[in-house]
Amino acid sequence: MKRAPASLPSVLVSVLAARCSRALRSSGAVLVLSASGAVLASGVSFGLLAACKGDAGSGPKATSAATSAASGEQTGETGGLAEVSVDDLERQLASGACQAVDANGNITRQRMGTIPGAVLLSDYEAFALAELPADKQRPLVFYCANEYCGASHEAAKRARFAGYTDVKVLPAGIAGWVKAGKTTAKL
Repeated sequence: MKRAPASLPSVLVSVLAARCSRALRSSGAVLVLSASGAVLASGVSFGLLAACKGDAGSGPKATSAATSAASGEQTGETGGLAEVSVDDLERQLASGACQAVDANGNITRQRMGTIPGAVLLSDYEAFALAELPADKQRPLVFYCANEYCGASHEAAKRARFAGYTDVKVLPAGIAGWVKAGKTTAKL
């Protein structure tokens, strides 16, 4: 996302960037907002915005994604994080080779379920590091709702910054897991 004009409400830009930065970057979309925050013109479909809406991180919290997107800084789509497929994750979980970490909010968890045995973070931005396994060498695979959600990437970056050495993401998220017909746990 390109640098927002100074006249735009920074909170709105931060929220849009935090929730939709990955989807907007990968779609090449451009938003034109009025000073009041109304969308005047958009290269974004309503479906894409709906997919971004999600429930993770409600409120105007500025994340590192929001900061970098609002400042015009470009980051890689995966933020330098390795990715795993749904089938790869299922194999790794079956062999005990990794720990799945759910970065979704409770609404998504109630609607879609969770990957069985996953650590359920309290908040993808502000979770207590004690929620993660104590062994910082243990491979962790973070997931969120779908490929348009950035919560897993933000939580994974936070874990990597805290010293976890083997951190990956499942870009397909719980939606891809369900679509592939994998078993879910219900809250």
